[in-house]
Amino acid sequence: MTEKEKLLLAIDAGTGSVRAVLFNTSGKEICCVQREWEHSEDPKYPGSMNFDWEYNWELTCFCIKGVIEQSGINASSISAISTTCMREGIVLYDKDGKELWACANVDARSDDEVAYLVKKDPALEREIYKISGQTYALGALPRLLWVKNKLPNIYEKTAHLSMFNDWLIYKITGILKTEPSNGSTTGIFDLETRKWDTSIAEKIGLKTEIFPETVECGDIVGKVHAEGAKETNLAEGTIVVAGGGDAQLGSIGVGVVDNNQAAVFGGSFWQYEFNTNQCKTDKDCRVRVNCHGVPSLWQYEAIAFKPGLAMRWFRDSFCQEEVAKAKQLKTSAYELMNKEAVKIPAGCYGMMCTFSDIMNYISWKHAAPTFTNFDFDPEKFNKFTFYRAIMENTAMITKGHIELVYESTGNKPSEIVFAGGAAMSDLWCQILSDVTGLPVKVPVVKEATALGTAILAGYGVGIFKDISETARALVEWETTFTPNEENHKTYTQMYGPWREVYSAQLGLSEKRLTKFMWAAPGL
Repeated sequence: MTEKEKLLLAIDAGTGSVRAVLFNTSGKEICCVQREWEHSEDPKYPGSMNFDWEYNWELTCFCIKGVIEQSGINASSISAISTTCMREGIVLYDKDGKELWACANVDARSDDEVAYLVKKDPALEREIYKISGQTYALGALPRLLWVKNKLPNIYEKTAHLSMFNDWLIYKITGILKTEPSNGSTTGIFDLETRKWDTSIAEKIGLKTEIFPETVECGDIVGKVHAEGAKETNLAEGTIVVAGGGDAQLGSIGVGVVDNNQAAVFGGSFWQYEFNTNQCKTDKDCRVRVNCHGVPSLWQYEAIAFKPGLAMRWFRDSFCQEEVAKAKQLKTSAYELMNKEAVKIPAGCYGMMCTFSDIMNYISWKHAAPTFTNFDFDPEKFNKFTFYRAIMENTAMITKGHIELVYESTGNKPSEIVFAGGAAMSDLWCQILSDVTGLPVKVPVVKEATALGTAILAGYGVGIFKDISETARALVEWETTFTPNEENHKTYTQMYGPWREVYSAQLGLSEKRLTKFMWAAPGL
């Protein structure tokens, strides 16, 4: 690295960790420092997911300082900084800009508030969805109403609201602004104008003056101020650019920047993202619609709950032998498990797994996790059959999401870009291709959110002239998986019965005979 080489810094606040990632202008990662964090539940409020802004800012500063130190750079060589984060999480501030309250992404404490809103006006949620693309399930409206009802002293003091990526920029610049890709996940945005619609808050009986100025993704917000420089070791005066939500910037990082392109991000949750240049919502309110990080695009988003967590649970509960062996061989336990699971035929001898349902945003519930239709033949139904069934279930959900978005838009992708931790499994990539019947392209950089953030940083300061053009130029492909036609036939025949099995399992949870894996507040 030469002394004059331009560098870009991405700060990425995910669900499970925060990291600072340094890139050069060719999209090459120079250095990354990461720290895990957790978001605790307040025992007084079931379903809560608190965000500890003091401790988490300390971790963020540690990562930024660490990336500067470990890379050996002069901080002044960083041309621009941008931020990304988990969506939906919000921070409330007082009139002096001090944090008052914060919750993370799937906080679900607001059962009472959703029930109240539905009873007060049964049609309001659908009206809000048509404007914002959001329901009460993950949006900020019930959470703000919860603060008003349960923490009135905090609500009274609240003067400002922001998302976590805005919060990160605020901490290093002292300037609070919001961009539309993450701001739109609040349910208080007008999708078409890509700006706050305070009339939505007014309908709920909430404050309308707490929403900051809106800037577009890739716009300059400000510069690192003296206090931010002191806390992070960044150079004072470094330009800071508006970033966005993790899935939207991940789409930029894998080159999904054009109309009718699609990506699947496979982690703890799986997100199916379908790009559209038409700002429309689903007439039945089944699928989420967000602003893309590319200003001329929007995204239909369908989310599968907890595939990555299901995999981790299975590994830790049943595959201790593979975990121990992997340590000896200095490899991944999943790699060893994949070598056995690939021997299981497509369809797992008729066994099915259910956990996450196909998305129904207006009434979003997931049945109790189950495995069904197996017998006591250990040659066929061993632990690797169950392991593969989790993979197949997740791919079935993705097939359902593709069809769901097609019903809403009349469009399907011709291929899928697959990124995230799950894309490291060749077996899962092949199953995804076999189930959907589509080519699955895997980029070299699978954890692409930070790269998308760096692209926006470079665009903001003029290093890159066009967001989409730059993304296309920087993404590199590792491999493409194509459907095995025999396996595709098997999965096509299996899909209908799987939907019926899931419906039956959901019915058991509806009757409270089994527990929902997850249900949106108020359901």
